[in-house]
Amino acid sequence: MIFKLLLIIAVIATIYFIFFKKKKIIKEIKNNSEANEMVQCSVCGIYCEIEDSILSNGKYYCSNECLRETK
Repeated sequence: MIFKLLLIIAVIATIYFIFFKKKKIIKEIKNNSEANEMVQCSVCGIYCEIEDSILSNGKYYCSNECLRETK
């Protein structure tokens, strides 16, 4: 009887750690990555995330339009 109870608890704990705990860890990683570095556009001066910006000749641009204005 006790062996069955311990086996059920072990199965429930395994399921919890496989499915639910992994989701919490993924959410924490996403929350930490939301605060990306911001850079200022060399033409219009707005701030955008470094991942979304365009780097050309050592300067950051928010869009292709701002990049074309410098050429």
